[in-house]
Amino acid sequence: MRLNRYALALSSLLLAGAGTAFGQVIPPTTGTPPPPAEPAPAPPVSSPASPAQAPAMAQGPAAPAKPAAYGPGMKVNLSPDGSKYLRFMIWTQVYARYTENNTGTLRAPSAPKASQIDFGIRRSRMVILAQLNPRFLVYTHFGINNQNAVSGGVAPTTDGKKPQLFIHEAVTEYRVNKYLNLGAGIHYYNGISRMTSASTTSIMAVDLPLTNFPTIELTDQFARWLGIYAKGRVGKFDYRVSMNDAFLTNQTSTPLSLGTTVGSSNTGTGIANYNPQNANHVYQGYFSYNFLEPEANLLPYTQGTYLGTKRVFSVGAGFLYNKDAMYSRSTGSTVTVTPAVSADPFGTVATTKHDMKLFGVDAFYDVPLDTTSRTAITLYGVYYNFNLGPNYVRFLGPENPGYGTSATRGNAVPQSGTGSSEYIQAGYLMPKNTLGPKARLQPYVAYMHSNYEGLRQTNGDTKGVNIYDAGVNLLLDGHNAKVTLNYRARPDFTNVNDVKYRPEITLQTQVFL
Repeated sequence: MRLNRYALALSSLLLAGAGTAFGQVIPPTTGTPPPPAEPAPAPPVSSPASPAQAPAMAQGPAAPAKPAAYGPGMKVNLSPDGSKYLRFMIWTQVYARYTENNTGTLRAPSAPKASQIDFGIRRSRMVILAQLNPRFLVYTHFGINNQNAVSGGVAPTTDGKKPQLFIHEAVTEYRVNKYLNLGAGIHYYNGISRMTSASTTSIMAVDLPLTNFPTIELTDQFARWLGIYAKGRVGKFDYRVSMNDAFLTNQTSTPLSLGTTVGSSNTGTGIANYNPQNANHVYQGYFSYNFLEPEANLLPYTQGTYLGTKRVFSVGAGFLYNKDAMYSRSTGSTVTVTPAVSADPFGTVATTKHDMKLFGVDAFYDVPLDTTSRTAITLYGVYYNFNLGPNYVRFLGPENPGYGTSATRGNAVPQSGTGSSEYIQAGYLMPKNTLGPKARLQPYVAYMHSNYEGLRQTNGDTKGVNIYDAGVNLLLDGHNAKVTLNYRARPDFTNVNDVKYRPEITLQTQVFL
């Protein structure tokens, strides 16, 4: 009996300790580091129920308490004062989509498809973050992207099965003082614009325009870089700068592939491409000034919309520079293709190297309008100037529903190139009782216009790229549970002399815990 009493007492202590360690989920303000948790109160001393209490207990357990708002992740304290903790953030975005495909799109080998309804996982990811003390931070971000039945799998252009689960970020960071943090690893501290480090959980429109990621999966790893960075804040001025390695890319490209071959002659096209011999560092920076409230900077992710919880007016500017990142051959470059040239094209065919120079200037305005009805407005605008070598243009389609390797298949649009691009978006959070006490509505519009020198018609004129989006967010629990319906008018550049606009309708569900 004595042994049983000892076992019962030990079990009670373990359960009480587990409740203290794992039962404290602190709902921090969106985008900010979680505050230290208050020590959990000691459990009340229980005593056997008196005869008068017995009938009440027999009626069954009390109704469960109403859950607290979840906030951006679950926090598990590892020390009583909360200075050491773990945070877990998990989110998944699922698409159901109707797409009118670009001209010539295949759905399977030799199976043309003019349009289709498809389903896909746009993103499914997890972040694990640990704060050892106020000076040390470590986090890992991993997941999958862009899986549908056609692409996104192990063989991404031909098969959607078994997508690659990979590391998006793996970072260690040290706080030098209140103005400076230093970090290293695969990181997301990007230059160019605010949206180049955007949070994918708080996007206002259904998706990012992707022009904000001009080098994605070429010299970077899914918009992340392997290197070192510094970040900080001085008053209302925020900064982030980084120095990174350029990932080796475009390995199948050679000086001969920069030309066209007729017979034994190969003549340059005058179109730049990524230089497979690029071994230079990539330098980036983004600098912003907040006129109203400061924004969180514990993690690199910038907020898309605060849904009326914050007053933010931020203006910023950024850059990316990579020496000799691109190369090309002029239309006057002609070589005779011989066995020696084919065996060593880099040594025998002259090319011109081009530095990659990318710049951006942007502004973000997000404020509540009426505190009673809890309405709010979100505005964002950015201007990009890209220099990627002569006539360079890249096509990209998110979660592309087209089969094969054609650059213009499916929903692809000119995503980046040498030239300029402007993007604007505006959203309005409607009054809180529009759909009753729980759900909120946030309609929005977005527009992108780009001019790339490589998109020229037969008469020599540059053909502009225009993309129109309009949609609405149904916010069931803020960004933690929302449904987005988006309509897009997308240009089909299969024939630059006859650009047609194709409709694309997307229904996205998002759960973020």
